[in-house]
Amino acid sequence: MIAHLRGRLFSKTPNQAIVECGGVGYDVTISVTTFTGLPAEGAEVSLQIYTNVREDQIALFGFSEMQEKRLFERLIGVSGIGPKLAITVLSGIAGDRLVTAIRGKDHGTLTRIPGIGKKTAERVVLELKDKLDDLAVVYVPESSGVAYGVAGEDALSALVNLGYPRAAAAKAIEAALAQEPEAVGDFERLFRAAMGAIR
Repeated sequence: MIAHLRGRLFSKTPNQAIVECGGVGYDVTISVTTFTGLPAEGAEVSLQIYTNVREDQIALFGFSEMQEKRLFERLIGVSGIGPKLAITVLSGIAGDRLVTAIRGKDHGTLTRIPGIGKKTAERVVLELKDKLDDLAVVYVPESSGVAYGVAGEDALSALVNLGYPRAAAAKAIEAALAQEPEAVGDFERLFRAAMGAIR
């Protein structure tokens, strides 16, 4: 199984990175949190990898921090949560807030994450509330502050990839900027503000 990749970052989007190692490009699904911590395309990158093997597919899921990978592994251990939903969850809420919500039995916060309904939130709390002691603090990399156009496009792309209609996502970004004009150029802050506005 592939557990770690180090190579050249060939390309990146808010939910995907292609890492070139020894002339081979590995397609890796990533969270928005990991995306914000990636270097520029063409630079060397190092990712922790979870390899998911199914009958018809081998999929790689990448994380810039081991803590995020551990949280991902706990999430997919919950019945009804597969790797793609786990990545969506990690993209929809900061890791430390997720851990706090689960340990605090905060179903309201959990159900605001795309793909998580009331029953799934209850199951997550029931199955994980006592299994997160080593994940009390999850490192969230700071955004490097890119230009407004790129940050806005990336936030829009991330929201659409999470399943929101493009028009609703665009309105949410506009609302987020109206409420937090200082989020201009900061992808992670803009994305999280837009997530709050779209609900």
